[in-house]
Amino acid sequence: MAKKSFVGNLKAFFEKDLVQYIVKRVLMFIPTLLLISILVFFVIQLPPGDYVSAHIAALATEGELVDADYAASMREDYGLDLPVWQQYIKWVKDIIWTPSDTPYYRLYHSHHNWKYSFAYGRDVWSVVNDRLGLTIGVTFIIMLFQYLVSIPIAVYASTHQYSVGDYISAIIGFLGTAIPNFILAIVLMYLSYRWTGNANVGLFTQEMLKNGVHLYNFGDFMKRMIIPIVVIGTSGTCGIIRSVRAQMLDEVARQYTLTARAKGVPEGKIIMKYCFRAAINPTVSGLGGVLSSLFSGSTVTAMVLNMQIQGPVLYKALQSQDMYLAGAIVMIQAVLVVIGVLLSDIALAFLDPRIRYSGGNR
Repeated sequence: MAKKSFVGNLKAFFEKDLVQYIVKRVLMFIPTLLLISILVFFVIQLPPGDYVSAHIAALATEGELVDADYAASMREDYGLDLPVWQQYIKWVKDIIWTPSDTPYYRLYHSHHNWKYSFAYGRDVWSVVNDRLGLTIGVTFIIMLFQYLVSIPIAVYASTHQYSVGDYISAIIGFLGTAIPNFILAIVLMYLSYRWTGNANVGLFTQEMLKNGVHLYNFGDFMKRMIIPIVVIGTSGTCGIIRSVRAQMLDEVARQYTLTARAKGVPEGKIIMKYCFRAAINPTVSGLGGVLSSLFSGSTVTAMVLNMQIQGPVLYKALQSQDMYLAGAIVMIQAVLVVIGVLLSDIALAFLDPRIRYSGGNR
């Protein structure tokens, strides 16, 4: 039998249902981001005035007057003299690619112009980039904590319904949901100070900020992450426990589990291979929202704990009407949500064989 050509093999590969499903979801990524960018730009335009007006007002408070010609020149440089739809196109084009002959590139040596932040006196991307890596790292650690803690507890509670462990997990879940995060943060800081003499506020000490965070070792980082993990992770953990437990109880009582037991299938296999795979679907589908909420870092809690992540930066940007900075952070959050939804859709495709990838009859 002759071997298939490369084109034939490629066509056969993309005819597979799962691959077609993933490709469709990836292609939906682009128009979704386009719509999100339109909404973000609309939000940027909501406050009265514009970028140049705010800059002139800031200079006026320092006693520096700006003439009309200079203001008009600035508006032309930033495209503020154009209609709104042309401003949007320019904003997107500048983010995607800014030519080397522009003032922005000569000043910041970057081909991606996110505009200027008045609150921090720097270009927007440098402000976001300062805390982006740390925010993603903190988000990943807290999300890992949530799933590693909540899923085993939920499975245990569902398979030992009305046991002491089930009641304890329910009590912890209700307390974690009911107690505001910032109250829990204050209590834990107080207990930490009483027990260790250090409230462990912030992800970096003043000495580390002064001498350079490169001296910061992983052990010190994880020590200071204990309180943020417990505070921010607890509320999400409680929600996952209740959701997975309810789904597991529903699946355990279904007819197919009774049939499997009657045929002698081991209980562990019934629980983990069949019930758990179906029960985890709602949790997996909520991955995008989890990424977004953790990325913002529960802003009030992050401010109480003095965490050097994006949440407080977004709050300051909104408070000072630094809308380009706020828009950049919201845009990054939206991208994370889209990525999270994409990953959750792909994960659901692997976890649940009942999903019809191609939409055709089986």
